Amino acid sequence: IPPLPDPMASNLDENISKKAKITNKETDFIRAMVMFENDELFALNKPAGLAVQGGSKTHKHIDRLLPALGEGCRLVHRLDRDTSGVLIIAKNAMAARWIGKAFQSRKAVKIYWGISNGVPHPKEGEIKGYIAKGEGLDGREIMAAVHHGDEGAKYAKTLYKTVASAGKRAAFIAMRPMTGRKHQLRLHMQLLGAPLAYDPKYLTDREPPGGLDPILHLHAKSLILEMPKGGNLHFDAPLPPHMEKAFDMLGFDENAEIEAMEA
Repeated sequence: IPPLPDPMASNLDENISKKAKITNKETDFIRAMVMFENDELFALNKPAGLAVQGGSKTHKHIDRLLPALGEGCRLVHRLDRDTSGVLIIAKNAMAARWIGKAFQSRKAVKIYWGISNGVPHPKEGEIKGYIAKGEGLDGREIMAAVHHGDEGAKYAKTLYKTVASAGKRAAFIAMRPMTGRKHQLRLHMQLLGAPLAYDPKYLTDREPPGGLDPILHLHAKSLILEMPKGGNLHFDAPLPPHMEKAFDMLGFDENAEIEAMEA
């Protein structure tokens, strides 16, 4: 009689920790994203195309890889799959609490850079109103502008500035979200008449500027976190390759001085 299988073998997958399933290649992959680390948090520069959390058809995502950074690491905010840039990971529950409060109280200052298809009108200012989940022409979920009191309506406000433009075909936009709604910046840029280049959900009839890579041009460029005991942490994420290419092609200067967008 050959050796009988281990009676626990059928439950093997359930008993293997997330960390045991992560390969050395995946560990190197997420470690390469780390821009900053201290006793409380990691700051990652997330690449475009990588989901933050999993879903029914999403198996490769930041949340699954967190054990490679250490036990107890957890997400404290989100970025869309197609958005690159600064993503904060708390190392423990205590850190997650104060970082979470910083985001909820709007004390965390987030600045995004984008390249728009067209030039927003007006070129700078604020856009605000209520948004809620809706349905796009292809049946996929999108956010839509709605009225106060409509089902699911949530208030959203964004400050924005056109830093530079390439004629009427494209612009370099700096954005500061004052609220943290899903797809807020993407919808607001569409409402301003200049959706972000190669946004697959928030569209325009105009053709995107030629020569750009077909990837959403939205980057979480910087984040300032107020520390519980005073002082700030300031994180700045280098542009991803597809946006570096676009800046070069359109003649935008990523070292341009950008005046503060005050709340």
